[in-house]
Amino acid sequence: MSTTVRVSDELLKDARKYCKIDHRSLAGQIEHWAKIGKCAEDNPQLTYEMIKDIFVGLAELEEGEKEEYKFG
Repeated sequence: MSTTVRVSDELLKDARKYCKIDHRSLAGQIEHWAKIGKCAEDNPQLTYEMIKDIFVGLAELEEGEKEEYKFG
């Protein structure tokens, strides 16, 4: 379900810049930032890099890229 949300002109300006860099739609860029922000608020002990790695890992799982972890 989609809905219209008002955001500041500054956020839109930044999102337009980053969506081109990251090859996302404008809405996709804002959604990406929202997901990272939600995860950061839910898990304040995690760094940005950890959160990013978690999202990369989840995307890899969705694409079927998985392998058994070998300890040691």
